Amino acid sequence: MSEQRELPLTFPELSAEAPLIPVRMVNEYVYCPRLAYLEWVQAEFAHSADTVDGRIRHQRVDRPGGALPEEPEEGERVHARSVALSSTRLGITAKLDLVEGEGTCVTPVDYKRGARPHVAAGAYDPERVQLCAQGLLLREHGFECDSGIIYFAASRERVRVLFDEALIEKTLAAITGLRGVAFAGHIPPPLEDSPKCPRCSLVGICLPDEVRFLTRSSIEPRPLFPALQDALPLYVQSPRAFVRKDGDVLAIEVEKEKAAEARLNEVSQIVLFGAAMLSTPALHECFRREIPVTWHTYGGWFVGHTVGTGHRNVENRTFQYQASFDKQKCLHLARGWVAAKIANSRTMLRRNWRGRQGEEEAPDEEVEVSPAKDVGASQAPHDPPTANDEPRTTSARDAGADQAPAELLDALKGDATRAARSTSLESLLGFEGTAANRYFRNFGAMLKSDTDPSLTFDFMGRNRRPPKDPINALLSFAYAMLTREWTIVLSAVGLDPYRGFYHQPRFGRPALSLDMMEAFRPLLADSAVLMAVNNGEVRPTDFMRGAGSCNLTDSGRKRFIAVFERRMQQEVTHSIFRYRISYRRLLEVQARLLIRYLSGEIDDYPNFITR
Repeated sequence: MSEQRELPLTFPELSAEAPLIPVRMVNEYVYCPRLAYLEWVQAEFAHSADTVDGRIRHQRVDRPGGALPEEPEEGERVHARSVALSSTRLGITAKLDLVEGEGTCVTPVDYKRGARPHVAAGAYDPERVQLCAQGLLLREHGFECDSGIIYFAASRERVRVLFDEALIEKTLAAITGLRGVAFAGHIPPPLEDSPKCPRCSLVGICLPDEVRFLTRSSIEPRPLFPALQDALPLYVQSPRAFVRKDGDVLAIEVEKEKAAEARLNEVSQIVLFGAAMLSTPALHECFRREIPVTWHTYGGWFVGHTVGTGHRNVENRTFQYQASFDKQKCLHLARGWVAAKIANSRTMLRRNWRGRQGEEEAPDEEVEVSPAKDVGASQAPHDPPTANDEPRTTSARDAGADQAPAELLDALKGDATRAARSTSLESLLGFEGTAANRYFRNFGAMLKSDTDPSLTFDFMGRNRRPPKDPINALLSFAYAMLTREWTIVLSAVGLDPYRGFYHQPRFGRPALSLDMMEAFRPLLADSAVLMAVNNGEVRPTDFMRGAGSCNLTDSGRKRFIAVFERRMQQEVTHSIFRYRISYRRLLEVQARLLIRYLSGEIDDYPNFITR
């Protein structure tokens, strides 16, 4: 029996206000339905080397070089570039790279950056379908179009594609399929162990292997994420500093004298303290490049951030708002965050315990340690790092330090278990408070003692608003920096940092940022404080006291920022997926996993818990 052909169910003609599908999205749908949904419906996009190269190669083609004649005469030569066409009947729109022909008989030419593939059809189905859709648009506008040409720039070859009945049916089915998926509002599942995924520019947004793994697939996730990023934050602390745009460089001036500069493509965010200023052209360029600008008080408190038009993915915020009114889902998420925070606090004590007499060098608390990238955080990103940017890698246990009391570790383990079984947010707050009291009552046991009393830090307990001693001043500053990091990440992935699940929205605080940072307080903020103090990078002389409060000096803040940034860039083995990843990228992965949970793709949000 011959194969039965599928008859596509076409949508009715669209109204003038209805969105038309870009033909390139039809290409993406045939290539990967999930990719098309992410790009068209959720407005997600990320550049890769391939997309940048393709944009460069299209620069000449994208310059308009003519227009299609409204009523072409027989034998009239047609040669038009960047021709925009659309059809409400087909529901698609496109910008054709080139249209050539004579009279009413024309041929679309589509430019591709790569080399011609050696396949029977001359090109892969996504490219053939995209070209056929362009041909259908030309037919809609009164032209005769029986074939098209794909020009492969890398091999400089032309491949003719015949618009036969089978290809037209495949094209119409793809248009109908993409519109159906979009109207349904459900993201298609990721491809199964596909070779397409590692080269996809949206792999860090899609998380195909991670989603499959968390939905009980037997395939382990591939290490798809780079361990380190080239772009780094730029910190500007001087109250008289002025940041301006100078070509592709940010120039930092102090009292009209150039103090430093940083290339824009090496800056991931700009952090301004106190009265430091940023010029309007520099701010506009940050908007264009999607570089967030964050603002802090002179003392380091995070007060807000500035972005461009913001993320266009409305679906993510819809899922977030819907879940935030579900008491059971809020409790479920909150239990996981608090239990993970207590577990990571317990690990900090277990691996960094010194007692009151320890004299070893500061350890790193991770199971696996690799040298962190020197970042020179408080300088321009390309400035040379300071000599003490390399973290210690000696384990306190290996060096012969005291063991943490078993009863303390057992008590914290019990706190984590009770938190995970809480039946209300009120009882959860109680378990969290009990665990925090145990943890900070013993925090001083992780601090290094020194033979010189003037170099020793004392810690008698947690206090804040304002902090009254150096360790509390460091902790408060570190938590403010971590809040800023999470606010930027959540905004970048399309979530609202101010609508939380555990921390209730009040007084304009970033509630979701505070939720997400719970598990990372010990691993990033507390760890940075221990590294700075125990390695001697921040000393008691780096603080100023007055009116019952304690704050870092400019030089002390600069050195602590370097420690914090080094910690953010440090690689760690993911506790679930087992690949190496920097903490900064890890925050993004966790934020996107939260989206996958809120949208119903995965059954639970996987918290990061170190061993």
